[in-house]
Amino acid sequence: MSLDLPQGGAPKISFQNVTRRFGDDQNAFIALDRLNLDIADGEFVTVVGPSGCGKSTAMNIAAGLMTASEGQVLVDGRPVSGPSPERGVIFQQYALFPWLTVRQNVEFGLRIKRISAAERRRIADHFIDLVGLKDFADALPKTLSGGMKQRCAIARAYAVNPIILLMDEPFGALDALTRVQMQDQLLDTWSRERRTVIFITHDVDEAVYLANRVIVMAARPGRLHKIIPVDLPYPRTEEIRLSPAFAEIRNQVWHAVYHQNPQINQNSR
Repeated sequence: MSLDLPQGGAPKISFQNVTRRFGDDQNAFIALDRLNLDIADGEFVTVVGPSGCGKSTAMNIAAGLMTASEGQVLVDGRPVSGPSPERGVIFQQYALFPWLTVRQNVEFGLRIKRISAAERRRIADHFIDLVGLKDFADALPKTLSGGMKQRCAIARAYAVNPIILLMDEPFGALDALTRVQMQDQLLDTWSRERRTVIFITHDVDEAVYLANRVIVMAARPGRLHKIIPVDLPYPRTEEIRLSPAFAEIRNQVWHAVYHQNPQINQNSR
């Protein structure tokens, strides 16, 4: 299944017949089966689906952390052949260095790129302010809440100036209130920076609230099931979240996920 870009033009990211198998030929498990998907420059795409549908596998291949068994992922028309600073990756676990302050964590990638100390400080402080951690720049991770740690991880990813953000359930471990606050913070940052974002989540409400389009995956083998446009205005607000239009799209997404796998935990709703 292929997809026309929402506004035409060449895609920023293109999955072309991407298949990933694990194991030998006799007993191979197909995690991803011939995925074809185009994502536009500056687009915010969320990906939902049952466990084992290949969401994280697809993201890891796009990140260059895993190779495809068949097919390829292109970024700006060039095949992905390994990790790159142009693709920032954020996982559910924050992976901050506990002995470094917020600023030092954010500066870490810049130090590897041999950016001067003064320029590192300027860039780090810009993104620390962008995610609302200005008052905690000199704090160690152990003194931060879960949401603040994740904001630090986002600032660190932004600081190396990626053109793409790949986010694998980054808010999954947060409490409900912090999760909503982080969604709003992420959208605020995205609206100003306009990176291309692929965001994996199990939360249907989160998927609809954030996205331009929701990609619904089917499992066993992992494949593209349905693509649902989210025709809601930005900035997204609580009023939008409670609107009939939001509920209608949410129900479309839930129906697409639920009816391919009725055993999905009801808490995912």
